[in-house]
Amino acid sequence: MIPRYTLPEMAELWSDETKFRTWLKIEVAVCEAQQRRGMIPKKALDNIRKKADFNLEEIAEIEREVHHDVIAFLTSVSNHVGEDSKYIHVGMTSSDILDISLGVILKDVNKLLVASLKKLMTAVRRKALKHRYTPILGRTHGVSAEPTTVGLKLALWYTELERNLERLQYACKQVEVGKISGAVGTYAHIDPSVERYVCKKLKLEPAKISSQIIQRDRHACYVATLAVIASSIEKFATVIRSLQRTEVGELEEPFSKGQKGSSAMPHKKNPIICERMCGLARLIRGYSITAMENVALWDERDISHSSNERMILPSATSLLYYMMVKFNQVVSGLNVNSDRMLDNIFESGGIIASQRLLLYLTEKLPSREEAYEVVQRLAMMSSKQNKPFFDVILEDPVILRYLSQEEIESIFDVGYYIRNVDRIFKRVFGK
Repeated sequence: MIPRYTLPEMAELWSDETKFRTWLKIEVAVCEAQQRRGMIPKKALDNIRKKADFNLEEIAEIEREVHHDVIAFLTSVSNHVGEDSKYIHVGMTSSDILDISLGVILKDVNKLLVASLKKLMTAVRRKALKHRYTPILGRTHGVSAEPTTVGLKLALWYTELERNLERLQYACKQVEVGKISGAVGTYAHIDPSVERYVCKKLKLEPAKISSQIIQRDRHACYVATLAVIASSIEKFATVIRSLQRTEVGELEEPFSKGQKGSSAMPHKKNPIICERMCGLARLIRGYSITAMENVALWDERDISHSSNERMILPSATSLLYYMMVKFNQVVSGLNVNSDRMLDNIFESGGIIASQRLLLYLTEKLPSREEAYEVVQRLAMMSSKQNKPFFDVILEDPVILRYLSQEEIESIFDVGYYIRNVDRIFKRVFGK
């Protein structure tokens, strides 16, 4: 996490203050559960509730000596509570507090992620509906293909985001779990009812079984899902980057008043946000590999996952949240140059109509192969001579033998290619 790519509301959730405040909430809840079982006097619980607190500077100072953050935290809490602190953390291991608090924090983090993804979907949907019929040249392999619409390109993005929302909601449930089961997961020194009570209070699902830790396949699935969503945003951003090139000029990310594109060239309006999306997506995909490496731990637990999780989980969630918020701004303010789009469709002199001409000729000539050969010859001639495809067709005796002037002109009707837009939108948006 670095401030440049971390929004305040996400930074707060991953702060030390939030972490230790969550730990304290869990320890107090465990004491409540123990008191219900008669393990802690009511007076002691009241005192713990009243006095339990910590000091960040004190924790840092203690940790420098003991090299153990949970012990440092508990020592600071004990200094506030006094003698009744002997009832805190009884029968628990460090991972009991670490993993259940991670579930609590991720639950709040996930609310931000899901909400921001839904907002991005709304922005994409709104822009798709606005440009439902705006023609744009479709491209395959980076080469001119046939006309489509801006709305259809965005509708495609929308359905991908729908799938990402389903994946995210599933992955969130995987990590919104808790455990308080002791050193190797056997509840040897703490009753399972304590875990049930605390998880219910924190609105987490208790893990059906755990070792010293909650198993990391859950977190691997979670971070991999974040990486898939980031990759989708990278895909969308790459489209905008490609279409913002000077020689294309069809789409353009927002450029605010007073913004500068280059320190050397004042004319520059670079797609810097979309490029940023691509760079950050690469980083999140790297985190997913690390998360998968964390699945295979020794026996009931080792701490080879612990150090990197302190970085990859805050960073991956913060970066993806940032990406969704920023890309929402890109989509909402996206400049659509419809005139340039039409120019690019017809720039080739109508060569994009080759398939429709092929279909016309296939009905007239003995075989599709023969029709294909005729159309390909004319298309190559048009490109080589830099002559409009329409003009080349009108001068070819084979074409004139089989097609009328009216049929030839109909081949170049852009409306023909986008006539099924409403049917597709009905499937995607229901309208």
